[in-house]
Amino acid sequence: MATMLAVMRKELRDISRDRRTLMLALLLGPLLYPVLMLGIGKMAETRARTELDKVLEVPVVGAERAPNLVAFLATRGIKAIAPPADLDAAISRQDVDVALSIEADYATHWRDGNAAKIEIVADSTRKAADIPMARLRSALEAYREQVGMLRLLARGIDPGITRPLSIGNRDLASAEAKRGALAAALLPYLLILTSFLGGAYLIMDATAGERERQSLEPLLATPSARSSIVSGKIAAACAMGVASLLLTLLAFKLSAQFSSSAGQVIDVTFMAMGKMLLVLLPMLFIGTSLLTYLSAAAKSMKEAQSHMMWLMLLPMVPSIMLMVNPLKEQPWQYAVPFLAQNQMLLKVIRAEFIPMQVWGIYLAAGFGLAALLWFAAVRRYHQERLAISG
Repeated sequence: MATMLAVMRKELRDISRDRRTLMLALLLGPLLYPVLMLGIGKMAETRARTELDKVLEVPVVGAERAPNLVAFLATRGIKAIAPPADLDAAISRQDVDVALSIEADYATHWRDGNAAKIEIVADSTRKAADIPMARLRSALEAYREQVGMLRLLARGIDPGITRPLSIGNRDLASAEAKRGALAAALLPYLLILTSFLGGAYLIMDATAGERERQSLEPLLATPSARSSIVSGKIAAACAMGVASLLLTLLAFKLSAQFSSSAGQVIDVTFMAMGKMLLVLLPMLFIGTSLLTYLSAAAKSMKEAQSHMMWLMLLPMVPSIMLMVNPLKEQPWQYAVPFLAQNQMLLKVIRAEFIPMQVWGIYLAAGFGLAALLWFAAVRRYHQERLAISG
């Protein structure tokens, strides 16, 4: 224990001398992630409010064929304007988000009581067209329903006869879950990445960097146990990672409290923050132990840093998988790295109760994997060739 604490103090003292790197490692996440998270929410909220409130100008091909439809759209804040010469090209250039095309025989079909054809023209892959398309489609459907009911009434038929079912919606989602919908998409990945790579720089400098500087051999020549040396390095990196996590969670709390309604998507109570910290601790130990194992075999910092690309992609795997193939909750999920953290953080964000058996499975699997990686790192430090940099 004394050796481990000595190595830990030595590594923390070394990184404290590089104050610029220390500040970047500790403050970049706490400053950037809340701004990114809350900024995206605020931008989405502002865009939706602006797009819904402003008058929507829609180029209409053949507007003279359906004057009543054009007048109805105007009551919904949709103004018909003259279409450009080449409508398709204008939409491809994003000069126009959405347009409406009314067929030439619209008036004939309308007088005969048949279905008159109109087309919404847009590029569905353009995100800017989402809200305009939804507004135009909603207005057209409302007009269709209104005219259909009037036609039935004109023939002495109750319009309700066409609706044999009255379909309602009873949403069981809690208010916390609804508010956390946006946070659930981004926050788990950001927090998992912060914990997984929170001590990355320190542990790479303490392993690959020390080997590159040829200062590892004197350390290994001491009578200290290799397990104590490795544990000291991991403990120093984990201490730095915990500090970064605490600052990140505190920054989320402060920024959410002082923000507008966009900040209300996150539960910022101390109880929720404590649960998040407990969820992320196993991932911090897993990431630090894995980096110790990988960096110990690297001959230089550059070689060790080459692992960062694929390591940063690992936390994305559960988020992408759940987007493509949502999974129902199963006990085995809490034993799978990254997926378990994602599921646990979602529960905390949604303010759901987490049973003790779930905590038991999660913590046992997480710290168990961290222990295996620690043991692998210790075994790697028993290789005498690690003292040779070239």
